[in-house]
Parts: sequence; structure tokens; C-alpha cells
Amino acid sequence: MKKLTHEQSRRNAARRQHKVEARHRQAGHWGERSEPILTSQKINYEIGGNVEATPYGGLFAMHRLVTRLGLVRAIDAGVELLKMHLPYHQSDHVLTLAYSVLSGGTRLEDVDRLRNDVPLMNGLGARLLPDPTTVGDFLRRFTEADILALMDAINSVRPALWRGRGADLLGAVAYLDVDGTIVPTTGQLKQGMDISYKGIWGYAPLLVTLANTREVLYLVNRPGNAPSHLDAATWVDRAIALVAPYAKRVCVRGDTDFALTAHFDRWAEKVDFVLGTDNIAALRTRAGALPETAWKSLQRPASYENKTGTTRARRHNRKQQVVRERKFLNLRLNHEDVAEFTYQPRKCRRAYRIVVLRKNISRARGEDVLIDEVRYFFYFTTYSARTHPPARIVELANERCDQENIHGQLKSGLGALRAPVDDLHSNWAYMLIAALAWNIKSWHAMMMHRKHDRHGFIRMEFKRFLDTVVRVPAMVIVRARAIVVRLLSYTVNLDRFFSAWATTERTRFGYG
Repeated sequence: MKKLTHEQSRRNAARRQHKVEARHRQAGHWGERSEPILTSQKINYEIGGNVEATPYGGLFAMHRLVTRLGLVRAIDAGVELLKMHLPYHQSDHVLTLAYSVLSGGTRLEDVDRLRNDVPLMNGLGARLLPDPTTVGDFLRRFTEADILALMDAINSVRPALWRGRGADLLGAVAYLDVDGTIVPTTGQLKQGMDISYKGIWGYAPLLVTLANTREVLYLVNRPGNAPSHLDAATWVDRAIALVAPYAKRVCVRGDTDFALTAHFDRWAEKVDFVLGTDNIAALRTRAGALPETAWKSLQRPASYENKTGTTRARRHNRKQQVVRERKFLNLRLNHEDVAEFTYQPRKCRRAYRIVVLRKNISRARGEDVLIDEVRYFFYFTTYSARTHPPARIVELANERCDQENIHGQLKSGLGALRAPVDDLHSNWAYMLIAALAWNIKSWHAMMMHRKHDRHGFIRMEFKRFLDTVVRVPAMVIVRARAIVVRLLSYTVNLDRFFSAWATTERTRFGYG
């Protein structure tokens, strides 16, 4: 079968796009139909004899990127779990599991989908892939030192991206977000699990993410009863050391659990931070003593931009109607104000700026109006008022909440925050490898030519990425010097896919 040139592939993609657009244009010319659009005829299923295809045609571009970044060599050099390779290396196990998650797998057993897909194995250049039992045994070999080595191996290839296509994403400030979450499990024999403050059995991993690229930098598994801030300073320090050489400035963000005042002085020498702090009596007293002239009204930006110029009529608020009719306690925000003052925690050698947000909340029950309530929210920051007024500090603190969306994607999008194995370290290894699939998505986005596309694909939900980039039917042709992947289906993002692939092939990462 003759190999297609790049120009021929481009023309084929344009022709398929034209066919799709031609069908869409016909919609405006249809009149009244007597029958539904969806019809059915007799269908015969057959299995091709000479032509084999895989549903995961986009996976090969991810593998090529991972290989050229040097991740395969980094894993094999840094992680020493296997004394003999019969026949698999450490990278084979790690990437097989990561690719299983990247192609929609949510269980160890889903590895079987890949090892029974001959065209996919041909495209990956593999004679065979590990089976689920072997992958599970590999995960059970991990100790904490091995997991740290794997994290270091993954992090060792990021600078090649941050110095190149990812440089514009880091921008003027790289934002490190830190937070904990809960991974529930119904198992009773999983070693290391415990019960959380919410009464949920499972684990309590800590995640440090880079908000600019939405990468997971560090993932640390802990028992379910571990508080969010447990050993968080250690991992924040690691993240700062990892990102700082490639960013103009670093800012650490976290909620009230991470206002670790014992580390403020040390952090302030290297980075900026915006950290929520508990609503303690001393801060409430300071805020209440501020003169009214110190407060300024907070005007939040619109949640979206109206590009059409027209405004739709607001629909009836059914929820508010039910709350009022049934006389539930109804809390509604009247207005917000911001102010600031300095405060020196006992564990610090210097005072820090505190921005305080005051919310005035009306309280009603049915038609009865109750006394208004005032709530305070406090944020420690190293930013000066000249460059970052109070409203900007509140905005930065609220933007950190986007990390919750990353947690949601890791949980329900690709099933990375799960506990399919039998102890804390093996489940830690699974979470880390599954999170690698999420990172590969961000790395693929960085390879796109246009900046707008890079930002769009980084923000894209994993399931949409899976359906538009990875799940593309393809025929794999193995030649003496190259592997040809012929895509058999058209998707709307095919031009962006080829843009990322072409950039991957021509970029010199230092590995082949």
C-alpha cells in the first residue's frame, strides 16, 4: 500500500471536511418530511481478512511525543523495580497502564483491550503488552522510594516543554495550586486506608498542580484520616524548585489548610503566595475595627462575554420560589466589600498583608426578613497593594478553585483517583501513573501551533479529548523504516491533531 505524502493527507482531510460541511448546508433546504431522518436497513457484519484497524488512532501521536521527550529512558534509568526484563521493562508497564487510561480504561482489566488490539501494538512498535495480572504485580512492587523515583522521572522531561512551546503558557507568573481530596473505597482489606472527617473510608491524596498548564506535578497518597496540610510544605518546596527555573515568578495558592505560617518567611524569599486563612477571632476583631472608609465595594467581572449584543429575558427562578413558599432559610448575597491590613503571625519574623473580603448576606424565611449576616474571608499574600489591589487578590484566590475541576476530571473523567490495588503504595503508584495520562493530554496541547488552540485543548475535558483526539479509527501499516498510520475517520479537530504531530516530529527535545 503506497504511502501518502503530507500534501495528499492534507487534501484528503480537506475533502472529508467539505463532505461534512456540504451535508450541514443541506439542512436549511429541507422541507416537511413524512418520515424520520433516522432509518434502518438490513445490516451484515463482517470481519476483514487483510485490512486491520484500531479505534485508537490518536494514541500513536501521544506515544511518539512521550518517546521523543525521553520519558521512556528516564523511567528505565530512574525506577529500579525489576531485576530481569522477561520481557518487559519498567517503562513498558508504566506506559501500558497510562495508555489504557488515556484510551478510556478505568480498571486494571482494561489493559486487555490494548494487548488484544494487534494494529495498536504494531503502531506502538510492541510485539506484546503486559496483561492485567502482570501490571497489578508490578504496582505491588512499589515502595515510597520507587514512587518518588517515578515522579522525578516524569518531572525530568517537563523542562523540555516549559522551555519551548509551554513557555508562553507559564507567562509572567506560574501558579502552583495545592489541595487535598478524598478517594473513597468500599473495600475492607485495603491496607493504609482510614476514615476521613466526612465519614468516608479510603485515602486522602495531596495534589500539587500547575494552573497554567493544568499538569499534576506531585500526587501523594495518604491515609483517609490525614488532614489536607499533612507534610504539604515538603511538596510545595519540591514544586517550587521544579518550576522556578523556568518561570519569571512563582505564586503558591491554597485554601485555609495551607496557611502554614511557620513556612511563610522562607517562602516569601523565593515566591509569592495567596493563601486563605482561618476566620479566627483576632482577625475578625481587626476587620471589625477598620473604619468604613477603609472598605471598597468589590465589583466582580462578568461570568461570560456577551458577543451577540442581545440580552435574553431572564427566566423565572423556580428554586427561589420553592424556598420562599416552603419557608426554608434563604441566604442571598447583598454586596461584597474588600479592605486590607497587616498582621504578624506568631511563627513569623515579619508582618504580612491580609486582604479581607466582607460579605453582607440577607436572611429570610418565607416572607419574613431576618437580621442580615456578615461573613469575613481572609487571605495572606506577599503581593503589594501597588501591583495587586485587594480585588485582584480575591480574584486570584477564587481562580485557585479551578483545581477542583482538575480533581473532578481525575476522578470522573479518566478514573485516575481510584484504589484498584490492595495497599497504600500500590494505589499511590496507580494514581500517579493514571495521572500521567492527564499530563500527556496537556503535553499534546503544548505541541499545537496556535496559542489559542493550546489554551483550548488544555482546558478541554478529558472525555471530549478522548472522543476527538484519541478515538480516531486508523489502519496501521508496518514498513521496514517507518510505521504508517492511516486515519479512517474525519473529526473536527483533525487539523489541530496534525499540527501537534508535525510539531512533535520537528522539535528537538534531546531524544530521538
